[in-house]
Amino acid sequence: MGEFDVLAALRRKGPPYQLSPNQLQSMVLISSGALTNRINRLEEAALVTRSPDPEDRRGVIVTLTDKGLAVIEDAVVHHLAAEAELIETLDAEERAQLAGLLKKLLQAHED
Repeated sequence: MGEFDVLAALRRKGPPYQLSPNQLQSMVLISSGALTNRINRLEEAALVTRSPDPEDRRGVIVTLTDKGLAVIEDAVVHHLAAEAELIETLDAEERAQLAGLLKKLLQAHED
């Protein structure tokens, strides 16, 4: 699940699917040590690469590979199917109420 969060954050960024570790850390809300471990595992699996940051000689950029993009795209399809299965017991009014409540939570979090 932790690796999913990192891959998903890179995917949400859009092409060329690159973020600095600091940007990733703020998106997945984990310690820098935990993030480093996740990036290491993803790099070993050839799902991401690290490269020098052209704007900061001390920094690196984490990039989603083609294989990583394929993995996260497949995972999102399965994730959305699982979500759809969870809410299928709700009728249209209940789904609208849930959507409204979730929107309220997100807006409060963003403020």
